[in-house]
This record gives sequence, structure tokens and C-alpha cells, in this order.
Amino acid sequence: MDRKLELNDIVKKRNLLNHPFYQAWSMGTLSVEALQVYAREYGAFIQTLPQGWLTLNDAETAGEEKEHAELWSHFSAGLNVKSGITEIEETGALVDKARTLFSSPSTALGALYAFEIQQPATAESKLDGLKKWYKLPDSAEEYFIVHTTNWHESEKILTQINSLPLDEQEKALEACREFSEALWNGLTGIYNKACTS
Repeated sequence: MDRKLELNDIVKKRNLLNHPFYQAWSMGTLSVEALQVYAREYGAFIQTLPQGWLTLNDAETAGEEKEHAELWSHFSAGLNVKSGITEIEETGALVDKARTLFSSPSTALGALYAFEIQQPATAESKLDGLKKWYKLPDSAEEYFIVHTTNWHESEKILTQINSLPLDEQEKALEACREFSEALWNGLTGIYNKACTS
């Protein structure tokens, strides 16, 4: 059974490109201070990604994710902040949810899919916004450049989900649902802190 349509339908309900934070970024209406909050807070989540891949016994991709976390630190440095510190409740909850779901293979697959299937489109949108509206060093764009064409990870995950026993596939679907919501709520927390307070 191919779970792609079900997974994509789950993700579509919480498509991050529709979030007010990313829409403001795309329009250049986010303040630099809001980007600083985002870089700092979201970086803590980015640092959890290698754990998910290690749970899948994929050391190669886990290694890539560690390199990508370093690229994220360049983005943060371009904004003069240190990434990986959560002070907002919702981003703390996102990090906790990632650690929980990344602890077993079926839930790691579902959670990673929720994030990775959106990465190329969100990276392209954010890169475009950075180039149009924000004067950051070129090194601050590297993370997003790398991810604009990074479809292979979601394809790899989908193949593994489809090969799971049916009960494990259901767990992956539920994890995808939970993590899509956690990703959305994490951005909402950043938006409320940085844009409406």
C-alpha cells in the first residue's frame, strides 16, 4: 500500500508555506529581530534531526544533518545570534516532540516525512525572501540553498514507510500528523513572540 497520498494530505493541512510567519518573510514584512528569534529558536529543532536518522540506522544522512546544523549556525551568525536556545514554549514543545518521535523507527519516519517533504519549497521561499528583502552575508543563505533541491530524503522516507507492516505504517501516519501540528505550532510561537508582542 502506497501511503504517499495519505501522508501528503496530512501535511497539506498544516502546510508551512501558508503560515503567517513564512508569508511575512516572503513579503519582507518580518523585522530582522523576528528573523533573529527564528534563527535562535528553530535552530534547537534543526539540531535534533540527526537523532531521527540515527534511529533509522542511516549514519550517512545523520552526518549530513549535522553538517546542515552547522550551516544553520552560519545563518544565525549572519543575524548576530546563537542558535539552539529555546525560550518560547511552542518551540520547546517542538524539540521535545522531535526527541520523542525520533526515538523509534516508525514514528521517526512519520515525523521526518512531515518536515522533509516541505523542506525544498520552504527553503526556496525563505531563500527568495532573504535575497529580496534582507542584506545578510552570503554564508547566511547556505542552509537554504542546500535544501531547495533536497527531495531525496522525503523519497527515501516514503519508501521505508511503504515497506513497514500495516500497524507500523499507521504509527508513522499518526506521527506525521502530530509532527505537522508541532511544526506549525512552533512557528506560531515564534510569530506571536516576534511579530505580535
